[in-house]
Amino acid sequence: MGANSRSLVTNGEIGPVIPPTVNAESTYRTVNGIELHAVTAGDETDPLVVLLHGFPEFWYSWRTQIAPLVEASYRVLVPDLRGYNLSEKPNGVRAYRIRDSSRDVADLIATENRDAAHVVGHDWGGMVAWDLGLHYPETVDRLAVVNAPHPTAYRHQVIANPNQLRRSWYAMAFQLPWLPEVACRYDDYRLLERTLRETAAPGTFSDDGLARYRRAWDRDGALTGMLNWYRAVARHPPSPSTDRVDVPTLVVWGEADAALVSALAVDSVGFCPESRLELLPEASHWVHHEKSERVTALLCEHLESTADISRSR
Repeated sequence: MGANSRSLVTNGEIGPVIPPTVNAESTYRTVNGIELHAVTAGDETDPLVVLLHGFPEFWYSWRTQIAPLVEASYRVLVPDLRGYNLSEKPNGVRAYRIRDSSRDVADLIATENRDAAHVVGHDWGGMVAWDLGLHYPETVDRLAVVNAPHPTAYRHQVIANPNQLRRSWYAMAFQLPWLPEVACRYDDYRLLERTLRETAAPGTFSDDGLARYRRAWDRDGALTGMLNWYRAVARHPPSPSTDRVDVPTLVVWGEADAALVSALAVDSVGFCPESRLELLPEASHWVHHEKSERVTALLCEHLESTADISRSR
């Protein structure tokens, strides 16, 4: 563990979620000028896997993958991204640019005394993972992205595909000042709860899980921090110098995603010379919850592979 980190015992946070047989703890790491909260698990000498959550979740998003990855002999590091849950929530929209968040993760890897790690991301965490593959490839051993498009693939689809443009309406609504916060907070975060439950398979999000999400959303500054990710990408769009991702890449995609068309998955692997695409037709955007065992198995297979990945479509 790096010198710029400290442990925090929070049994109420991780105790009921991660099996007691797994050596897990809650920590804070100072990275890129801010403090991030993260859950770590597994032997510090094992290969490192970083799991990145999306909106409107936090580290808890990956709870069912942590123990199996540790049992497969990986060290697991699962942060709350900036603006979320227990991590620092810097002021201003500009602080939530993708490039700053990918720098956070690169520095986070360094706190484990590593030069590189396997990186897995879902939703916004997937966008950060793509950015790491594009701009900090030296920090990524293998990349896995779950229902998050390559940024160039997304731009092309929004321009050329009216269906994707329609599905992106909420991201445009989030550009408004203060009103999205009011709408999301109204009636004990009912809008966010409905968004999760109505876009996922029945039973995916339990009452206990949603209570945890509400606590995370209700932390001072969290809601604005979470929404600022959408505002920042519109006001400060990333400008990659290359579209090509040379890191071996796995793309897992739930085809019943209400927000993202499946063509994005096919287009995304086209930017990766070493790639594998797994389309799961009965899964939604929340595929790592709904098909947890399948996603975990795909991740382990991808991370264990030492041969070139053949592209499958």
